[in-house]
Amino acid sequence: MVNVIGVRFRKAGKVYFFDPAGYDIKQGDNVIVETARGIEYGSVVLGPRDVTEDKIIQPLKPVIRQATEEDDAIEKKNKEKEKEAFAICLEKIKKHGLEMKLIDSEYTFDNNKVLFYFTADGRIDFRELVKDLASVFKTRIELRQIGVRDETKIVGGIGICGRPLCCHTHLSEFAPVSIKMAKEQNLSLNPTKISGVCGRLMCCLKNEEEAYEELNSKLPNVGDYVTTKDNLRGEVASVSVLKQLVKVIVTLENDEKEVREYKVEDLRFKPKRRKEKNASPIDDEELKVLELLEKKEGKSLLDDE
Repeated sequence: MVNVIGVRFRKAGKVYFFDPAGYDIKQGDNVIVETARGIEYGSVVLGPRDVTEDKIIQPLKPVIRQATEEDDAIEKKNKEKEKEAFAICLEKIKKHGLEMKLIDSEYTFDNNKVLFYFTADGRIDFRELVKDLASVFKTRIELRQIGVRDETKIVGGIGICGRPLCCHTHLSEFAPVSIKMAKEQNLSLNPTKISGVCGRLMCCLKNEEEAYEELNSKLPNVGDYVTTKDNLRGEVASVSVLKQLVKVIVTLENDEKEVREYKVEDLRFKPKRRKEKNASPIDDEELKVLELLEKKEGKSLLDDE
């Protein structure tokens, strides 16, 4: 076991482990650490704890120091400089006529590098832009192309649920999301209904996937025949997954048909087998949805499990 602290450099960013190096560091403190990008200012989101070595990316670097008031002032000044750098870079992009959308700018704590994040439809030749920016800032320049999900994570916004976006507030890493998750939750397969602000499948489809898989495994399929607790046999008309209720079209003694609602435990039927991933066939309706979404994703969603 190794004693570590968890440090985050961006809001809802990935958590990195560092050696506390004997400092009395608590959750909520700020620290100065060395990363692959240089000296960085980060916030401690996980207090000292022991973790197994397999969870650590070697080499585990030690904390340089706890942030002082002077460090806090430098970080605040860097944030102000980032706004100026953003405006200057926008002007230079326009000057060079580049088809790119600037998303964010970032200074390393030691001002050794300025990073600019952008999105673009294809590859961009920004060599002249980098030279121009280097002559202005007199430091190392890095332009990093990001995807639309990362863009949304940085910019933020409000989801269709009316709450701030998960990726901007607490989701540190993107989980794979597939169209099958929407099908499992009986959601509309309309791309506009299951796509997030970024235009990709909503990350929250992943949140309830396991719960729906478990609940669906206890229910019969629509069209299945079941036997009720009052010894009537009928066909399943509809199911309520969350309430675990089943509407059954039963045949009465006078051959009349009637729709009755039962709790799932009051029915006898052959239980479903837990579906293996990639086992359920894709129907024509799903294929149309997939084609529309794949145009946005730029890759096949059938394997995105």
